[in-house]
Amino acid sequence: MSSPIPAKNRPSLLRRLLAILYDGMLLIAIWMAASALWLAFSGGQAAAAGDALYRLYLLAVAYAFFVGFWRLAGRTLGMQAWRLRVIDANGKRISLVAATHRFVTAILSWLPLGGGFLWAMFDKGDLTWHDRLSKTYLYLEEKRR
Repeated sequence: MSSPIPAKNRPSLLRRLLAILYDGMLLIAIWMAASALWLAFSGGQAAAAGDALYRLYLLAVAYAFFVGFWRLAGRTLGMQAWRLRVIDANGKRISLVAATHRFVTAILSWLPLGGGFLWAMFDKGDLTWHDRLSKTYLYLEEKRR
């Protein structure tokens, strides 16, 4: 499968990582607010180290953040700052199923120390593992004048 994105509109790995950095900082802030909500519903008791339910809760918050932005706006705030948009093979906004698939496979890209992201440096279409597995793509938008 080759990339449907023209070479000039393929984002570099650095641009992808910078968008991830922005989104990561925002997600940490959201997790802090979500943790405060967790405390409110747990009678003020902090989650125990390794609490599986709490971890699942934070994963659900991350899912809502990424999939929500991808579906509603076609990009997260970090992606917007770096002029990136996630699209399907037809150049359209991705579906809920595709967004979910991208979210899950992006986790797989992180597991081998980010190897699924680093793969883009060697891929002919500059694609990561999760781009390929989910059949979704990042598109670098032109600068506005």
